[in-house]
Amino acid sequence: MLGWAIFCLILALIAAVLGFGGLAGTFVGIAKVLFFVFIVLFAISLLVNALRGRRPPM
Repeated sequence: MLGWAIFCLILALIAAVLGFGGLAGTFVGIAKVLFFVFIVLFAISLLVNALRGRRPPM
């Protein structure tokens, strides 16, 4: 999921450089949503592992 967010961010940067402002804004919005979904799922994963008594993998 984090990979998709970075991919959308790179596409947004390329679109902005080429002058496609609307498309760049759309890609930035998608990247933001994917990033926050990733953060929420990561936090839930850490919480579940802590409640089970396991340490997160390193």
